[in-house]
Amino acid sequence: MPRVVRTNGVEERVKERLTRGVRLLREDLWSATPHPLPPSARPRWLRHGLIALVVLGTTLMNIDQMDDRYQLGAEYILLCSLAQGAAVVLALRWPVPAWWASTVVTVVVALGVRAQLRSTQPAFPSPSLSPSSGETIGADVPWPWSPPGLIAHAVILFLLALRLPNRVVIEVLALTALVTYVLQGPVGAPRFSSTSTLALALFVSAVLLGSAMRGRREARTQLVEQTSITAEERARRTLLEERSRIARELHDVVAHHMSVISIQAQVAPHLVENPSEELKENLHGIRQNALEALTELRRVLGVLRSENPPDPDPDDPLGTAAAAAEGTAPHAPQPTLDRLDALIDNTRTAGLAVVSEIHGDVRPLPPGVELSAYRIVQEALSNALRHAPGSTVRVELTHFPRGLQVRVINSRPARPAPPSPGAGHGLLGMRERTAMLGGTLMATETSHGGFAVVAFLPRDGDPGSEPSGPAPDTTGAKSP
Repeated sequence: MPRVVRTNGVEERVKERLTRGVRLLREDLWSATPHPLPPSARPRWLRHGLIALVVLGTTLMNIDQMDDRYQLGAEYILLCSLAQGAAVVLALRWPVPAWWASTVVTVVVALGVRAQLRSTQPAFPSPSLSPSSGETIGADVPWPWSPPGLIAHAVILFLLALRLPNRVVIEVLALTALVTYVLQGPVGAPRFSSTSTLALALFVSAVLLGSAMRGRREARTQLVEQTSITAEERARRTLLEERSRIARELHDVVAHHMSVISIQAQVAPHLVENPSEELKENLHGIRQNALEALTELRRVLGVLRSENPPDPDPDDPLGTAAAAAEGTAPHAPQPTLDRLDALIDNTRTAGLAVVSEIHGDVRPLPPGVELSAYRIVQEALSNALRHAPGSTVRVELTHFPRGLQVRVINSRPARPAPPSPGAGHGLLGMRERTAMLGGTLMATETSHGGFAVVAFLPRDGDPGSEPSGPAPDTTGAKSP
């Protein structure tokens, strides 16, 4: 009865590994992918100059070696010498093809010299030798690696190890050793001085030097990247600490005083006998302003204490949706254009004459557009209060099919403005709000000594959309 032999899959696994290894070897060594020299602190002309000297030196030495010691033909000498020098030049950008070219040239020269060594008389005798002398090229001929070819190949291996990973370097070095063994062993030649040991020692040294320099360069690059990341993390931590400090100060100082103002404004009418309606109205306005300031302060504190504030949304530029999701949203809704009249009334109460006008067909706008328009008017009126006391301010809202135009123009101030500390963050904030929605803003002095703020906020937040109605006027401003 025949015995049944059952395979356990070992052969399949071995075959699969061999196939994968051959495929990897082909990808590594049968590739023409360019690998330029890495950047260096040394000038490029210096590196290329050194390579040019190596090419020139090895080419001339090869010509002399093949003519005087190997006694090869002139065409043979010239072709192989130029090919060896071209391989070194090729290694500046294509190290793997350069290694192949140098290896092929070495094999061709070695086989040509072997034929000479095996012949009784030199095929191309030296002028100092005559056929009747019976002398042949001597036993001290270096083979299979000629000294110039050895130097050129070592330079190519160094340039290869300087740029390619260790796996490719080991493969190339192993194949170089295999070629050397085959030439000197199975192929062989009589009467020669072996250069195999010297060649392999030099090749290993060149590869180790190139790999060490590549590893040092990669380590330096990683260190620079890590230092940059550490600096960014340090700056981010400093920013978070500063934001937390600002949040604590706002909460401990500003919020406390605003709460006191609100309570005092609420209690003050009860401390006066028969208070007038005007006094009650003013105190009520003070209390409402204090409560609104506390609401805005709570929103700002929520943003400052957030470690990763959300990216601005065109429809929610102040992040109220994200704040609501986190439980830090203010209790009152964000102001819209419906509260613009109350804002103007508060400004009039502060002593500024304000006229408001609305043009065009009023259409519903996204919350982000209404909020930004309200903040722009609020900041412009605040600037007029500080810098143009006694002036007349005109607030114009013009509704277009593709957006809203906001114009806040004040006349020449009636009296000099008192010193007002500030760094111009108000105008910067208006520009950021407008740019966030894809709009435009102009803030400039008028020809009559006043100041104008003109902004256009697109309805859909797309500055590149084609207008479907009359274009808004943002090229100038008239004084009231």
